[in-house]
Amino acid sequence: MNLYIENMTCGGCARSVTAAIKDVDPAATVAIDLAGKRVHIESAQPAERFTAALDDAGFPPQVEPA
Repeated sequence: MNLYIENMTCGGCARSVTAAIKDVDPAATVAIDLAGKRVHIESAQPAERFTAALDDAGFPPQVEPA
């Protein structure tokens, strides 16, 4: 799944986003494109779990087409 996170602007933000994702699925593969404000997640968990966790962490995402 690909997400766009407008307010992910620094390394600290990227670490917080990764931590929120790993809280949902510790086995998830996470790739951060900080310059593009995009996150790619590979996981068997449904997208809704990640978007809710990121909302709660203060990083509301937009789901992008694969």
